[in-house]
Parts: sequence; structure tokens; C-alpha cells
Amino acid sequence: MEWLNRMMSALDLMEAKIEEPLDIAELAKAAYSSPYHFQRMFFMLTGMTVAEYVRKRRLTLAAQELALSAPKVIDVAMKYGYESPESFSKAFRKLHGISPSEARNSGVQLKAFPRISFHLSLKGDKEMDYRIVQREAFNVIGKSIRTSTLEGENSTEIPKFWQNSHADGTVGKIAALGKTEEMLGLCYDMQQGGEVFNYAIAVETDKAASDMAFAVIRIPSATWAVFTSIGPMPGAIQEIWGRIYQEWFPTTGYEQAEGPDFELYPPGDTMSEDYRCEVWIPIVKK
Repeated sequence: MEWLNRMMSALDLMEAKIEEPLDIAELAKAAYSSPYHFQRMFFMLTGMTVAEYVRKRRLTLAAQELALSAPKVIDVAMKYGYESPESFSKAFRKLHGISPSEARNSGVQLKAFPRISFHLSLKGDKEMDYRIVQREAFNVIGKSIRTSTLEGENSTEIPKFWQNSHADGTVGKIAALGKTEEMLGLCYDMQQGGEVFNYAIAVETDKAASDMAFAVIRIPSATWAVFTSIGPMPGAIQEIWGRIYQEWFPTTGYEQAEGPDFELYPPGDTMSEDYRCEVWIPIVKK
């Protein structure tokens, strides 16, 4: 319940300062959390970054003002943080499907993006296998792409990246450089706001990059929470990711530390009902 109250306090502050520049640090403080953990929790629970949610809320309120009164478009644009009518119009049309000036027309349809709320679901009917591991820094080698959470881009780009990398032999070349047969799906270099990040197909290695196609990435020393996923991919591991943020973090004394996180895939039939893989998340004690 304490976690729930903290997240609701952050939402209250978000709404109270919806017309002001977004201050992630201030929102995280209201949730008694680090900015990094707050953003990750928010995204995993809502499917949106904090910045994306605030944008949708601002455009909802802007549409209501234009429909119910007669302010100048530029005044509304400035009120909700847009530097020009052009940038406001582009964002407005993307959400509502019409221009800001058309929002004044009687009977026109607008989209309302309501304020969200958090609810703590007490389940406990299914155990979660996890362990805490302290690891020194290590190197991985692999190939990466830059992707974004906006409009669910990462959900399509990452599977496509794996598919293409299997088809053109990249996965095999990367696997040959590994200390073990385990492959990693690594998320790192997350941009402020949490919308853009790098994703790498990689293996742990002691070798240097063999050519320009592959890069060596340093994984810093950390304490890791390691969760076991059992079942066919990708459904089983997606379920574990959801439960980590919905059930595990809210009820423990840990929060996510800044730095890479990854999925570890041992060899085997990934579509098998008993396929086992892992999620590794760096953590710190609150």
C-alpha cells in the first residue's frame, strides 16, 4: 500500500504541474524513488514513458480548451509546452487526427486520454523464482540497434532484429565468440526520459571485437536480481517482466539501479513448455 500511495502522489504532482516543464527528478522524489527506477516502473506498468503520458495528457487538455472556448492556438500551444504552433499542430494532429483549429468545430470528434491510476493487485497464487547475485564487471560482444518505445517500435524492431540476425548468420558469428553457449538480449544506454535505448544481441566474452560489425560493451559491477522464466517464448518471459514490476519491486526493499539489464537465453527449444531462461536486472537497496 505504501508503494501505491507513493506512485499516486507522483501522479497528483504530475497533474498539478501539467503546464510546467517536465521534471522527472521532482516526480521521482514524490514517489520516494530514484529517477531511473521511477521511469522504468512507470513504463513497465503503463506501457508508456512518463514523457509520452504527459504529452498525451497535455494534448487532451488542449483539445478541451479549444473545443470549449476561443483561445488563440499559439496561446494554447505555449501553455502546454510547445515552442511553435507548427510543432503543436503536428503533435495535435497525430493524437486527434485533426488540426487544432478544426477542434473548434461543432460536433468534431476528439480523443480524450484520461488520467491513469495505479492499483496494487495482491496475487501470491504463483511463486516467482529469483536469486540475488553479485557480479564483478564483465564484457559482452555483439551487434546492436537503436530503438524506441514510442508507438511500440521496440516491440516490432527487436523481434525483427533477431529474425534477420539468425537469417544472415550474425547470431552464429556472435555465438562463436562467447565463453558459453548462452545468448544475451541486452538493453543499455537508455536516453533520459526512457524512450530511446540500445538493444544488443550479444554473448559474454574475453575476446576483442573481431570486426567493425561487432562491438564490445562493458557491463559494470552490480548486484543483480535474477528471475527464472519457464515456458515457450516470448510469452513466458513477457509474463515474468510484467510480474517483476507489478509484484516483486512493489513488495521488496529494492529498486532498479541505473545500467544495462538483459535476458539470458541458454541453448534449447525456445518453444518448449519447459524452456528455461532468465531476466537479469541491476538493483540497489532503498
